[in-house]
Amino acid sequence: MPTAATNRQVTITDAPAHGRFEARIGATLTGFADYVRDDDLVTYPRVVVSRPFRGRGIGDRLVRTALDDARRRGLRIRPACSFVEQWIVMHPEYRDLVAEEARDGGEAGG
Repeated sequence: MPTAATNRQVTITDAPAHGRFEARIGATLTGFADYVRDDDLVTYPRVVVSRPFRGRGIGDRLVRTALDDARRRGLRIRPACSFVEQWIVMHPEYRDLVAEEARDGGEAGG
């Protein structure tokens, strides 16, 4: 299946100088997830996947990598991007990372 083969070639790396996680296929930047770290809180303002690469699970991998990184660092998260908010709804095992103010009346508090 072409999509699965392409996904195996995607590498996700933290690019702290740019404040984002980057997805690449070879040297081609295919997407990124911006972040802002402030003490014990990390905010994800946007996730972008280039149009030719959409629908391949790259956004999913970016968010999972970013949230796994936050968990490893012991950070709470603020999902300021609707894609990240919806991703967490679909993956409730990450709900515990959401900061209380985001959960109860903040940007993620539905």
